[in-house]
Amino acid sequence: MKRERKHSLAIAGHRTSISLEEPFWTALKEIAAAEEATLAALVAEVDSRRGETNLSSALRLHVLAHYQGLAATR
Repeated sequence: MKRERKHSLAIAGHRTSISLEEPFWTALKEIAAAEEATLAALVAEVDSRRGETNLSSALRLHVLAHYQGLAATR
């Protein structure tokens, strides 16, 4: 697996850095585009409902759930 890459985003008015592997960043950008949202808006949505899970893990799980949902409809 490729190394983690850190991105800085503004979420709910504050800057944060998130480390994810490049394939997850690519997937999040694709999901955001499909939902006609910005990457920051998608991350903020995941952040708002993640509970105690750390944000990087919540984003990975969001990507997994998205693609599992697509696979289930085929």
